[in-house]
Amino acid sequence: MISIVIPALNAASRLPLCLDALVAPALDGLVKEVIVVDGGSDDASAAIADGFGATVLTAPPGRGGQLVAGAAVTRGAWLLFLHGDTVLEEGWADEARRFISGDDANARAGVFTLRFDAAGLAPQLLSAGAMLRTQLFKTPYGDQGLLVSRALYDAVGGYNDMPLFEDVDIVQRIIAHEGRSALHVFKSKAVTDAARYQRRGYFRQAATNLWRLLRYHTGATPEDLAKSYR
Repeated sequence: MISIVIPALNAASRLPLCLDALVAPALDGLVKEVIVVDGGSDDASAAIADGFGATVLTAPPGRGGQLVAGAAVTRGAWLLFLHGDTVLEEGWADEARRFISGDDANARAGVFTLRFDAAGLAPQLLSAGAMLRTQLFKTPYGDQGLLVSRALYDAVGGYNDMPLFEDVDIVQRIIAHEGRSALHVFKSKAVTDAARYQRRGYFRQAATNLWRLLRYHTGATPEDLAKSYR
């Protein structure tokens, strides 16, 4: 039913947790296949993916291009795009199953509720802010995952090979195609790595992300924005 596409680059520390959360749904038939698209890792990412029985592809680094490459070989009627450092909490499969069996599911896309893998007030406030942005402005990021039918994915043209904001771009096109109600938010949590925020400071990193998003919406190119991201 669901083909899962995971772009990975030096993701060995979190990829086992990410893949482990997909094993039970695969065994009960919900997950048809898992495709890990490696962007040239110099760690054990590809070997880990292979050990979990995933199909491993290689592509130039860059999530947009990696997602395009993975989607191109999927066989499922539904596609779930998931970052390699994101872990779906138990219960996600039940929600996903109910979602894809809905009458209007082919005209909608689902994202998960964001949570960071760190304790404290700062990560809680940041995840709450991210969910407020998702609900009000319909701009989830890729670390919330994206579940979409193959039919809708193809209808909007799929992911673009962009160095940044490929996640925002595809959701914008889904909403333009089906309306604001097309975006569904699952209660299940997508637990993502807080390391970048811990290194730079939660609110400093959040402010930087917001500034880039504002620049993107006012015409800055993803290529220029990616230079500062790197």
